[in-house]
Amino acid sequence: MATLSYRTAGESHGPAMIALIEGMPAGVPIDAAFIDGELRRRQGGYGRGARQRIETDVVRFLSGVRQGMTIGSPIAIEIVNADSRIDDAERTPPVFRPRPGHADLAGSIKWLTTDCRGTLERASARETAARTAAGAVARCLLSCFGVEVFGFVRGALDLQSALQPSAAELPALRTRRDASEMYCPDESVSARLVEAIHQAKVDKDTVGGWCEVHVFGLPPGLGSCVSVDARLDSRIAAAVMGIQAFKGVEIGLGMAVAARRGSEVHDPIHFDPARRGESHLGFTRPTNNAGGLEGGMTNGMPVVVRGAMKPISTLLRGMPSVDLRSGEASQSQYERSDISAVAAASVVMEHVVAFEIARAFLEKFGGDSMSELRTNHAAFLHAARQLGGG
Repeated sequence: MATLSYRTAGESHGPAMIALIEGMPAGVPIDAAFIDGELRRRQGGYGRGARQRIETDVVRFLSGVRQGMTIGSPIAIEIVNADSRIDDAERTPPVFRPRPGHADLAGSIKWLTTDCRGTLERASARETAARTAAGAVARCLLSCFGVEVFGFVRGALDLQSALQPSAAELPALRTRRDASEMYCPDESVSARLVEAIHQAKVDKDTVGGWCEVHVFGLPPGLGSCVSVDARLDSRIAAAVMGIQAFKGVEIGLGMAVAARRGSEVHDPIHFDPARRGESHLGFTRPTNNAGGLEGGMTNGMPVVVRGAMKPISTLLRGMPSVDLRSGEASQSQYERSDISAVAAASVVMEHVVAFEIARAFLEKFGGDSMSELRTNHAAFLHAARQLGGG
């Protein structure tokens, strides 16, 4: 069976965004309504710009799915762009004044051009619609094995929620998150974030924030310690850092581990034979500072990942820049944009993490079909439950 992977194609104002998924076993039930719903969530959140009122993102499966089931071949997904004016010179004019913080300048130098348009069309976060769709397909697989993925906004600026999600509270947390304009299940923090973003708009400025993802129901042993590229924590970190505008990622306590002694960081291990049937196989922890990953492998606790998104690079008031044609000082050029996209970014992060989890899941249990995958998964859990005197 091929390794699960995906690639994306498409420009911000091109005809469509495309995702190509390879390595998905046959027999995975694909919930197109669920996938479209996740795409709608990616378009939402307080602080988004006018583009989201133009697009209505839905998936069209071009291959790999028949009668609602994967068939084992590559899955091609198309998300049509309603705003597809890339070849309209008047509506998508050249961009000669790069925006600080964006890919404009680096890309123009890389491709030896004074026009930033080609770079910004591909570097745009519009591409994350395809990544969200790919991750939602992966979640269709994970849900068959009781694995649940939950992403939300932890906070921004000097505002952070102290919320600690749990598997038992997941339905209620999803309801509260989806009722929030900021995708933050903490109502008080959500309301204050809206106020902060509104003030940034008044000031012609932008706001970033912290996104967080929790993965529940994973067995121990996904990922590996035997090679750098097999470590699940490094793969998850790379996936999160690959999202446009993300500049930091933490797992579990993250950076805070440097300020504590080992006795305050490492999670004690207990064994409860009566709980062998749970995902942790009876090996319980009173804390989860490791964020569910030790030695590059899942340890049975929920995987907890946090990402830091910088403020949007396009400011209404512009920033000091240069005109690439002359080298003279100028204000950066304005492109239609958001004031804050941290809510949408939490949806993207949720799905890129889900895809990496699904990749590791298939590497561990293998199988070209769901029936084979279920057999391998059940056999491993049976053998693992014999540990500890089972």
